[in-house]
Amino acid sequence: QVRLVESGGGLVQAGGSLRLSCVASGRIFSINAMGWYRQAPGKQRELVATSDITTNYADSVKGRFTISRDYAKNTVYLQMNSLKPEDTALYYCTAGRTTGVATTNWDYWGQGIQVTVSS
Repeated sequence: QVRLVESGGGLVQAGGSLRLSCVASGRIFSINAMGWYRQAPGKQRELVATSDITTNYADSVKGRFTISRDYAKNTVYLQMNSLKPEDTALYYCTAGRTTGVATTNWDYWGQGIQVTVSS
């Protein structure tokens, strides 16, 4: 099992910044990909950014969000700049294993952390 613990969420005004962190522990050797999804009230969970051999971003966050990893600390970060009210959601850290081109099994999920952007 892999345990994921998120931190760094909160309330911020539009145009502001936040940085989310997610620390992985447990069977780290079983994962090679980490990422972030989010879910707004009444909407489906959607991809925000992922990192394995390459990085991948949702169109809605390109140029504003940056995903990065510290392999020594088993941590993935999401730097969020120029935040908009529509970025308000519960953000989930995820980890899994990429087994092929565009094929990642996201087996592990964090509890989620709230990000609220006020207008």
